[in-house]
Amino acid sequence: LQKELMNDYSYQVDAPGMNMNAGLPGADSQYDFGHVHGRPPPSAYMQRTAAAGAGRMSAAPQSRGGFGSRAGLETAGRPMTSNRSAGYTSAPKTGAGGRAVFDPMGQGDAGGKAAKPLEKKAELSPEEKLREMEKDIHRLVEESATTRERGNHREALEKAKEVGKKERQLCRMREQQSLLDQLNVDLTYAVCLNLAIQHEANDNDNEALTIYTQIVKNKQYPFSGRFRVNMGNIYFKQEKWTAAIKMYRMALDQIPNNVQAIRFKIMRNIGNCFFKMHQFTDAIDSYENLLMHGAQHLDFMTGFNLILCYYGLSDSDKMKSGFLKLLNIEQVGLEDFDEDDEMEAPSGGNETAKSLTEGDDALREDVKRRQREAARFIVSAANLIAPELENTPVAGFDWVIDSLNHNGFPRIGSEMEIAKASYFLRRKDFDNAITVLKKFEKKEPSLMACAATNLSFLYFLEADHGSAERYADIAVKADRYNARALVNRGNCMFMNDEFERAKEVYLEAIGVSADCLEAIYNLGLVNMHIGKYQEALLAFDKLHSITHVNCEVMWQLGDIHEKLGNHEKAHEWFSLLITSPKGRPTDPGVLARLANLFNRVGDETQAFHYHLESYRYWPVDMNVVTWLGIYYVKQEMYENAIPFFNRAGQIEPKEVKWRLMVASCYRRMGSHAQALKMYEDIHRKHPNDIECVRYLITLCKEMRQPYEEYAAQLRRLERAQEQATGGDT
Repeated sequence: LQKELMNDYSYQVDAPGMNMNAGLPGADSQYDFGHVHGRPPPSAYMQRTAAAGAGRMSAAPQSRGGFGSRAGLETAGRPMTSNRSAGYTSAPKTGAGGRAVFDPMGQGDAGGKAAKPLEKKAELSPEEKLREMEKDIHRLVEESATTRERGNHREALEKAKEVGKKERQLCRMREQQSLLDQLNVDLTYAVCLNLAIQHEANDNDNEALTIYTQIVKNKQYPFSGRFRVNMGNIYFKQEKWTAAIKMYRMALDQIPNNVQAIRFKIMRNIGNCFFKMHQFTDAIDSYENLLMHGAQHLDFMTGFNLILCYYGLSDSDKMKSGFLKLLNIEQVGLEDFDEDDEMEAPSGGNETAKSLTEGDDALREDVKRRQREAARFIVSAANLIAPELENTPVAGFDWVIDSLNHNGFPRIGSEMEIAKASYFLRRKDFDNAITVLKKFEKKEPSLMACAATNLSFLYFLEADHGSAERYADIAVKADRYNARALVNRGNCMFMNDEFERAKEVYLEAIGVSADCLEAIYNLGLVNMHIGKYQEALLAFDKLHSITHVNCEVMWQLGDIHEKLGNHEKAHEWFSLLITSPKGRPTDPGVLARLANLFNRVGDETQAFHYHLESYRYWPVDMNVVTWLGIYYVKQEMYENAIPFFNRAGQIEPKEVKWRLMVASCYRRMGSHAQALKMYEDIHRKHPNDIECVRYLITLCKEMRQPYEEYAAQLRRLERAQEQATGGDT
């Protein structure tokens, strides 16, 4: 190689009367300056200044020691000043028209001649041609590797094969020219290794194994035994665990003890093979080798695999210790664990470019990627072992959350709190679930997004629609395809009377998840509110075909048919609602609706029956109470009507008409004294009620009692009413 470098850079200059290379083997050089006699060729400027004639100051650079002046160029001796060397003279240079011009380099002179062109390089020697071929092979190897990194494995393999052909051709040419001593073994090694890697990338496992075998058996390559790791990886991909373990152990024997990082990675691969074979004890032995030297070589993948082995053996104590070791792993670049980026996953293939445009370099992007990978292993391990650590799953979740918070992973601890809330929800323990989820109210937005969907629904139930909409927006922003988050957003719009926008959101939720029952039900409701009963009917029919027997759906179907005038279909749905096995026979609302349907068709007997049943289950419905009271009055059963009017007065104590109706019932029953007493009590409490005064005057006349005072009050109230009416007009 040293000889080649000397030949490659054999520059020479022959001075007059001196042959520096005489008798030397390298005299025939690539660069020949034999045509130069005495001095280098003059520059373009010096030629122009020489042609300018006498009287001009030479600008040729001279040192104080002096090389002398050029022949034929008259110039004064160089003064110890700076202006002469820069081209300045005392006599100004004049141009056309006698005007002075500044031209220190003589570029305006027409007498200057162009520099002599460089001579073409002589034809390459055979050795130089071979070296050029080596350079081409190096370039193609690099191009093949670069193409593979870009993901174009097929093209990379084709280039690797082309490189192999050229390398063999190079060897044959050197053999033909008896230059075997210049064979580049390292180049052959690189070409074969690149070809094997490209075959492996293209899943040509047999070809790759053949080339790797040739490499590792060649004693000229001192470190080729390490590539048994690649062979083990191929066997691992082929699920040949025993052969993979053999290759890994043979590679481990080739690695010196001072290269601990590579040795521990090979041990990790051996442990992975044992884990695949369900030999957890042997896998644990391989993984625990990485705990040596303070576990400085333990990575998150190995720590997670070790926890899996402990989990397979149901060893809770080892699971705890393994989880703590996983949390205490220190890797280069992860000292400052980024809480903002640890749980974020790449959104697509342009994630790296996007981050780089935002100001992150490639190193920072790699650190973020490793942070996300570490967080993924920690979260998976925590979710796996939490229900198995303690006597109760809740205690296990608490231990995991405390460990995460104490070891600097509060965000993952928050995610485990959500997992704990999900555990409560799966077991119908809603109070504890709400308590856990509400802890996220005071946390930063990045953590609130994890529980935003559940929190939005909880706030909606509490009628805090502003907070519900805010959390729904956070949930939708975090996951655009979250159907339940979209339903929560639509519900908030519905409560804000934004029915058209709510309808669009519900349709979007159905597009995301076609079987989202909440979105279909709410779509029917919003269509009813905007008067599109046919669309609402379609939505509820679809929902009924999915749920079959759902009381809310049957109620809505009956209500829509009644509003459309289909009383028979409405009666059918409401009757099905109270008679089906999973129906609601004691629902007062359904009973009242059936009573109204019978009343519309003139069947007062059935209407009275269902109204009375509704009153029995819900005695505060004013419509039912009023209908029953009026029904008894129509039947002249005043004594039975009084309890219903009294109940109406209790429900609406500020409404005078219910007490007047009770007094009217007493009067029609002939209980004038009781009626007079009630009218007087009403008049004291409501002295400006004209109806009460009129009833008092009528009752006093019937009882032959003085009524002049009431008559005067009536005239005063009527005049005041007329004045108020006139003032309004």
